[in-house]
Amino acid sequence: MHSLRFKFISFITALLLVLLLLLNTFPLISSRDAVFQEKKNSMAGRGAVLASSLAGLDKMGRESIAEVLRFLDVSGLSKIMVVDKNGLVIYDGAGPVGVQTDNEDIKTALGGKTVFRSEFKNSAFHSSYAQPISYGGEITGVVYLCEYDGERAQIIMGVQSKVSIISIIIAIAALLLAGTFVLLIMRRIRALVNSMNVVAEGDYTYRHDVKGQDEISELGKEFNHLTERLETTEKQRRQFVSDASHELKTPLASIRLLSDSIVQNDNVDPETVREFVTDIGNEAQRLQRTTEKLLDLSRLDDDVQVVPEPVDMKQTTLDALAVLKPLAKEREVKFKCSLDDGCVVMANVDDMFHIIFNLIENAVKYNVPGGSVFLTLNGDEDKIKLTVADTGIGIPEEDRLNIFARFYRVDKARSREAGGSGLGLSIVHDAVQAHGGSIAVGANKPQGSKFIVSFPRATAEETGI
Repeated sequence: MHSLRFKFISFITALLLVLLLLLNTFPLISSRDAVFQEKKNSMAGRGAVLASSLAGLDKMGRESIAEVLRFLDVSGLSKIMVVDKNGLVIYDGAGPVGVQTDNEDIKTALGGKTVFRSEFKNSAFHSSYAQPISYGGEITGVVYLCEYDGERAQIIMGVQSKVSIISIIIAIAALLLAGTFVLLIMRRIRALVNSMNVVAEGDYTYRHDVKGQDEISELGKEFNHLTERLETTEKQRRQFVSDASHELKTPLASIRLLSDSIVQNDNVDPETVREFVTDIGNEAQRLQRTTEKLLDLSRLDDDVQVVPEPVDMKQTTLDALAVLKPLAKEREVKFKCSLDDGCVVMANVDDMFHIIFNLIENAVKYNVPGGSVFLTLNGDEDKIKLTVADTGIGIPEEDRLNIFARFYRVDKARSREAGGSGLGLSIVHDAVQAHGGSIAVGANKPQGSKFIVSFPRATAEETGI
């Protein structure tokens, strides 16, 4: 498995090779093509002039052709050959005459076509041009021109040599810069990985040292945010375990103490035994309630998916009121309700009942004798809103941000006296959010507290009505 550093260096090297290859081939090819085109135009012009001059001769011969060439610009040409219509050489500035040519370009030109060839080899341009000679619409011969150009070839090769040297310098500099850049990047990535390893070992207080404003810095910031959330979650988990242990230990200790008192005392009268057993039953119920609430929280934390169904909020509220009427009568608390019809939401029936039940139960438990609980249920096209207000002891403003935390109690002594575990509002909060709703808390003037729960109204498509 190759490292990221190796892959990055390999990519940079491959990119450099491609760029340098283009840099060393494209200019050379372009220069050669330009020279080829220029030579074609030049030799075509010379061939046309020479062919036109020779076409007017009464008889083409070595001397007459040489005489014509003296008046024309033939400088730079390495060879001039003239053949008649039968392919017989009648003039060759660098070879014998009176022989039959076997040059394929000349044979093609005798057919009426011009032929140009040019190639770069042996550090020079070798060019040739065959131009038909016509007179009176008839091909009478061919002018064949050759040129050897080493000067331009040397210029191009010199430029190419300099480009190659520059390419090597660029490649070395680019590789050094890329290596340095990769080293710096990998050092920062390695530092981030080391930070992850530290946090992975359980040190959630560790924070990565973020430098710069690039993507790696953003990654470091996100890592620190994640670590902060992990630290908070770990603190909450430890606090939850501690609080849960305490909540479970307290009734268990009471049960054990009461049972030991009965077992160790042989002279306990039946009335005292009955009282102790009643207390044991109460503690057992308290233990059961706490355990059930812990299970509810566990289910909500696990995000167990439930199939939502249409729930009539008014009927669910009336069901909760029916269960809580004995408690309200015992506490001398009255219910005052304003519940609209048609308030239907998509939710789990049991969860919705627990939400409403817990809010009303708290409003009763923490009320004052002769107090009231006000229930208001209404909605608009999009939302259903349930308001539970009471005239009780209220919630101090500084505690309102924490009341949905698990095991949090505003007045711990009074909460225990009322049988509260500090889990009810946490369950309400998580259940409301699980069903796409929202919950807010405020003061009920002139005294008491007010909870406002909102849910999306069920559509006709969802309810099937």
